[in-house]
Amino acid sequence: MNELVHAGARRPGGRSAAPARKAPGRTNDPERTQANILAVAAVEFGEKGLAGARIDDIAEATHTSKRMIYYYFGGKEGLYLAVLEESYRRVRDVESELNLQNLSPEDALRRLVEFTFDHHLHHENYIRLVMSENINRGQYMARSQRIQDLNVPAIAAIRDLYLRGVEAGVFRPGLDPVDIHASISALSFFNVANRHTFGTIFKLDMQSPAYIAQRRANVSEMVVRFVRK
Repeated sequence: MNELVHAGARRPGGRSAAPARKAPGRTNDPERTQANILAVAAVEFGEKGLAGARIDDIAEATHTSKRMIYYYFGGKEGLYLAVLEESYRRVRDVESELNLQNLSPEDALRRLVEFTFDHHLHHENYIRLVMSENINRGQYMARSQRIQDLNVPAIAAIRDLYLRGVEAGVFRPGLDPVDIHASISALSFFNVANRHTFGTIFKLDMQSPAYIAQRRANVSEMVVRFVRK
């Protein structure tokens, strides 16, 4: 909390002190405040879902007030939707930097699969958020035109590399880019979403480096073989 500076403070000798300057880092920064709220809220919603998350806990963890959170996001549901949008924005932003257009079709496909696998592996909270929204039957995501727009370039990138592969004679024709995306997502998602249940049933350490490396290679090979002519 900023310290209060009393206007009537006196220097030695009876002269009034000059007004104190704000300390560095104390300036009002709405964008930084909102980013901090989104980061904390993402963990809260990921761990507890929409129903279990509490605005009070988010406010306390961000050293802000419920009133400020409501001012920025309009309420708990608004904050939840903003978290979903930000989560998708982050993955799509990185995905857009893969430069798939500069690779051969098969290399581009492998790179996309491996990126998706790695992203899901290292962002378990993202998986939790997606699972939470599926529990909600996607009703909040359906309200977001932003999420719809964010996914257009992702499908366009798959369509581009796939059509290049078809034209080059390395990919078989007649496949749907959205279906290819679904296969990549499903094979990458499962390893995080089901690691505890699947690992327990089959006595597997699904978080060991050896298992992850083998599974990553297998997922990449499965997708490429599915598309390959």
